[in-house]
Order: sequence, then structure tokens, then C-alpha cells
Amino acid sequence: MPVLKLEEKSNNKRIVYIGFGSNLLARRKNIEKALKFMNNAERIDVISVSPLYESEPYGYKEQSQFINGVAKITTSLSPFSLLIELKKIEREMGRRKVVRWGPRIIDLDILFYDNIIFNAQELVIPHPELHKRWFVLQPLNDIEPDLKHPVLKKNIHQLLQDLRRLKPAVTKKELNGRI
Repeated sequence: MPVLKLEEKSNNKRIVYIGFGSNLLARRKNIEKALKFMNNAERIDVISVSPLYESEPYGYKEQSQFINGVAKITTSLSPFSLLIELKKIEREMGRRKVVRWGPRIIDLDILFYDNIIFNAQELVIPHPELHKRWFVLQPLNDIEPDLKHPVLKKNIHQLLQDLRRLKPAVTKKELNGRI
């Protein structure tokens, strides 16, 4: 697998897309704080951030609406080291996993890591559910519509169109402005 050949000591910057969401307390402030944590982390640079969208909860429905978006970053961290850094940010912000798909102060997911395909118990790249989630595809489409999914062999715009055909009544609400 190509991911195993990534050297942690390498200065090569990789392009990575991080999905983020929050539905507890001050949702927008939580996202701003998480993006600052990411940008201040060693060997992570936030390059661009999508518009924010409000969406219905996924999975566990008895909770508040989420604010979601996507950040494009560069990093020289390996996929596992990046995952560890993202989980550290979640913990520092007070995230506690109580219910699967339950309420959270912040959620940070690796969506794509360059064009790598990787499958391990702790980490699957690309994110295995992203093509089923409007709240991931729409923000990704805003910043990188031509990005090609290395497994599905379609770009983000095509995946979003496919999802709209399957689920035409998806709730869509772009919040004003960007972070």
C-alpha cells in the first residue's frame, strides 16, 4: 500500500481534505477554534475553508443541527500521525464519544489524503461514507469540484449530482460568509 511508504521525516507536503462539524454550544466558534488548532499544529497548514452549511444530524436524529464544512490543508504528517493530531484537537476541545453519530463539540475527519487509498481498522482513506453525505460533498464541491475520488473514479461534482438524484429533498442551508 502506498501509505506505508510515506516517510514521517519527509518535508513533502501532501494535500488533505478534512471534514469538520459541530452541533454543541457555539457551533461556529467551535469550528473557528478547531481550524486555529489545526493551523497552529506543527506541519499542518490550512490552505482554504469552504462555506459553512447547516445540516440535519446523520445517524442519531435526536440532537441539534450541525454546522459542517471542509478544510483543504497541506501536511508532511503521515496519515496516522495526522489522525492522532486531529483526535488530540478533538479531545482538547472537550469532545467525548458517548453515542455513535451523537452530539459533538467538534468532529474532524480525514476525507482524502492526496490520492491515497488506504484501509486499516483505525483509518480508511478516502472516508468510506463521504459520497453518501451531502454535508461533506457540498462543501468539498465548493472548494474542489474536480477532485477525483480514487476509488469511485468520479469527481466531487459528479458525486454530488448522483446524491441529489438519489436524495433530492436533502436540506440545504448555506450560512452567511466563510470563516
